[in-house]
Order: sequence, then structure tokens, then C-alpha cells
Amino acid sequence: MDTGDRVGELAAASGLTVRTLHYYEQIGLLTPSGRSDAGHRLYDAADAERLYRICLLRRLGMGLAEVQRALDDPAWDLASAMRTHLATLDERIEATARLRSRVAGALASDGTDLLAVVEAMTTMEPSAQHRIMLLVYTDIGAAHAWLVRTFGLVPGELTRDGDGQVVHGEVYAGDGVIWMHPEQVSYRLASPRSLGASTASVAVLVDDVDAHHAHSLAAGATVQDAPVDRAYGYRVYSAYDLEGHLWSFMKALD
Repeated sequence: MDTGDRVGELAAASGLTVRTLHYYEQIGLLTPSGRSDAGHRLYDAADAERLYRICLLRRLGMGLAEVQRALDDPAWDLASAMRTHLATLDERIEATARLRSRVAGALASDGTDLLAVVEAMTTMEPSAQHRIMLLVYTDIGAAHAWLVRTFGLVPGELTRDGDGQVVHGEVYAGDGVIWMHPEQVSYRLASPRSLGASTASVAVLVDDVDAHHAHSLAAGATVQDAPVDRAYGYRVYSAYDLEGHLWSFMKALD
């Protein structure tokens, strides 16, 4: 008899997609232990344990290449990893419980103990609250219009000087804002157009990599790499903007 879960059943149980599980097999990260008489993939209990380890290590921020190295380490121990995972969850629960206690206390005191709530909230938050990326352009106005039209970024404000020259621009990519800055010799800020090379890259998460790629290509973007599934767990394509900044648009495979 055929035993084990089929790929669709494992996907449904794990919350991953069938495509992700197929990709894990393709790169040798998770290979089904058997096949049914009809040739369907079958995953047994050992495969499920390996998938848990993959998901746990991914949750810790490891790329797929790092995950594979960890899984192949004979010193890796499931029980120890689960204890570490449990300790991390306990720390989060304790912090949340402390905050709940402070909020309940403030409610009981008619809001007179709000400073205790603020203190508890502050200790749960990282000191770095928000990031702003800065890109340098020789022509901010043209670049702003191009990014909105070609990459589908959300337009923000344009600031002009007394002569009407654009000196600052903003575009939004998801929850992040990108400031567009003019070239400035004193800070050694230059556009790739002036340098002849790109010294940084922007990565943006999108819902559909292939659809975004098709739109950018049709709008005239110079595509460096067509959409492809990468070993670090993302489907990605890369393209240059009109002044040579390299952008990557991606979506996690899991």
C-alpha cells in the first residue's frame, strides 16, 4: 500500500505551496522518501521532521543555503533546536504578559498609570524604528516619473528650489520610503550615471514577480535577470532604472 503524505497534503498541512516543496526537492533540500505506484511523491514522518527543521531555521532568518548546511551537520539535534525555539517563544509570551498586566493596571486606575504602559511598550520595541533608503540621481524629476511609471512605485512629494529645480523626491515601495537625493560632491554622493557603476542595490517584495517583470519590460526597463527561483528562497528578477541603479523584485518561495 502507498504510505505517507502526497505533496498536496504536505503543502496543506504545512502552509507552504506545492511549488515551494517542488523547489526544495529540486535543490536537494527536501526529497520525498518514496513514490506511490502511480508515481506521486510520498513524504514520511522523517520528511515531516526535516520540513519542521527547515521552517524553524528559516524563521530564524537563515537562507536556504545556510539551512542546507545546518541540516547536513551531524551534530544538529532536533530536541535542542525545539528547546531553543520554545525558550524564544516563552520570552515573547512573558513580554506580552508584562505589557498586558500594565495595560490592565492602567485601566483599573482610570488611566493614571499610563507611564508604566509606555515603559513596557518601549522595552518590547527595537531602538531602530524605521528605515529610509536614499538613492542619488542627476535628474530627480525624470527619475521620479520613471520609477512610478515603470516599476509601479507609489509617488511621494517632489520638493523644488526657488528656481523650480527638483531637489528632493520621494517614492514608496510597500511600507518603505525611498528618498531621492541630488548629487553632492561634499558628501561624495553621485549617481551611477556619473560613476559608470552601481554601488548599491534595492530589493522590493512584490505579490507577483512574473507580472511585475512583464510590466517593467513593456515599460522599457533594462532587465538584467529574468525571473528565476534562487537557492536563498526567493523568486527574483533584476532590472536597472534609467540612471543605472540596480533593483531586484522578489517574492519568498515559502
